[in-house]
Amino acid sequence: MSGLNSIYNNAGFALQRQMEMIACLQEQAATGARVNRSSDDPSDAYRLLGLSSQKRSLESYMDTISNTVGTLEASSSIISDMMETYLKTKELLASVTGTDGVIVQNIHSEAINNYLEELVMFANWEYNGHCLFGGSDTSSDPFDVEYTNGKITSVTYQGSEENRNIEVAGSVESSAFYVGDEIFSQDNRQGPQFLLGTTGIEAGTGTSSVKGYVWLDITQPGGDGTAYRLSIDGGQSYVDTSAYPPTETNLKITDSQTGQILYVDATKITSTGVDMVDVPGMHDIFETLITARDVMENDRSLTSDQVNTLKDSVIETVGQMHILLTEASVSVGAKTGALENLRESLDEIKFNAETESTSLEEADIAQIAIDLSRQQVLYEMSLAVVGRILSLSLLDFIR
Repeated sequence: MSGLNSIYNNAGFALQRQMEMIACLQEQAATGARVNRSSDDPSDAYRLLGLSSQKRSLESYMDTISNTVGTLEASSSIISDMMETYLKTKELLASVTGTDGVIVQNIHSEAINNYLEELVMFANWEYNGHCLFGGSDTSSDPFDVEYTNGKITSVTYQGSEENRNIEVAGSVESSAFYVGDEIFSQDNRQGPQFLLGTTGIEAGTGTSSVKGYVWLDITQPGGDGTAYRLSIDGGQSYVDTSAYPPTETNLKITDSQTGQILYVDATKITSTGVDMVDVPGMHDIFETLITARDVMENDRSLTSDQVNTLKDSVIETVGQMHILLTEASVSVGAKTGALENLRESLDEIKFNAETESTSLEEADIAQIAIDLSRQQVLYEMSLAVVGRILSLSLLDFIR
């Protein structure tokens, strides 16, 4: 009996196995996939899981790159608008002549003030709810604006000094948001220059911390023959020389609003008056337009020659600021191009992964048809053989 049971079991197992193979081939033919579950081919199934994970990761990186590129393109557009604003300012200043009257100068002053308002609006521009030029701090306006009598008198950067880096590929990071204080201002300090030279004053030996253009007022509150009083914040704070004539060769003047310092050689003072201090290499795009507007407004009663002297200096600085913005535009463009190339590379890697995945996963329908036909024939033959075996009687065995 044990021998007969073994025959039955083996026959049943063989038929079950053939039925499973036929079912598997039918499933492959129906789905078009060679590997529908890990048990179909453990090695290829493991590889397919790895390829699927790689494709998801690449798609995530590509989405991140697309968002980053979109942000950079918005920044590029804004910087281009800023450059256009500076070109208009330069053209306007260049059109001013020594014969222009106060009314014309005031009209130009108003125009430049409007350009300044535009510039601040651009600098605080948001894209998808994030400020473009605040570095890693994208939630609040990076530039704080102070008004006096309805006009902008100072623009101060209050954003982050660090870039906001984003992973755009494995171990590759890029920043989409720029630090406004870096791309909109110079950082190449040179010695102070006194543009008008009407007071005789010169720079001291100390390293001044003032930036850009600074108005210097020199008065004698006690009248001729008394100590001079010097101020660089419009008289809100001041420092007096210790004697007359002055003896300080390195007198320290502090701006009470910004804390910036100007060192001067007070012994060179020859008269009271107003002068403009220029610190080359330390200008920014806002302070330059503020100065341009104030020069055109001329509320310090400068002569036409003095206005032209300051105007020529400001025009040169406006040109420098346009170059500064051009460099920022080139930087944004280069980063955008690099990210576009990276996205193309990732897309190619993703395509190769998809191709490999398809080759591993897709079934060969023609081969399946052949295998299925062979298995069906084999199954039918097995049924016939098993049928004959199971039809044997005890008498057949006895014989």
